[in-house]
Amino acid sequence: MQLVTRMLADGSQLPPERQIILAAERRLFLKRRWRATASDGTDFGFDLEERLCDCAVIWQRDGFDYVVRQEPETVYRIALDNPGQAAQVAWKTGNLHLPAQITGDAMLVLHDPAMAQLLEREGWSFSEPVVVFRPMKAIAHTP
Repeated sequence: MQLVTRMLADGSQLPPERQIILAAERRLFLKRRWRATASDGTDFGFDLEERLCDCAVIWQRDGFDYVVRQEPETVYRIALDNPGQAAQVAWKTGNLHLPAQITGDAMLVLHDPAMAQLLEREGWSFSEPVVVFRPMKAIAHTP
């Protein structure tokens, strides 16, 4: 097992055929300690100083970069058509305290039963794409 304490780079400069992928579920990016296996069977243990990012190079061997990649997941995508509607969607979704990502024209929200109920109750049109979900980071309130 290879022990990783930090990423070597936030992205690989090698062509895709020289990259070995370690697929990781989004929630693992929030942890300091975890284990996973790369696509070539190499086992890794993580005891991280800082969080990893998607596409981070975590190890190098024999001219290959080992790259951790976030797995896509199903989310709710709510189109934001105008500022008033966007504010209402953001406010009501925010009250659920679910992870969310804002794109130029939509809000992506964690696929969750509470969100499904809100979507049904409000009658908002939505889709359920499978994407690499990058929710905004939570910031604690300060006095």
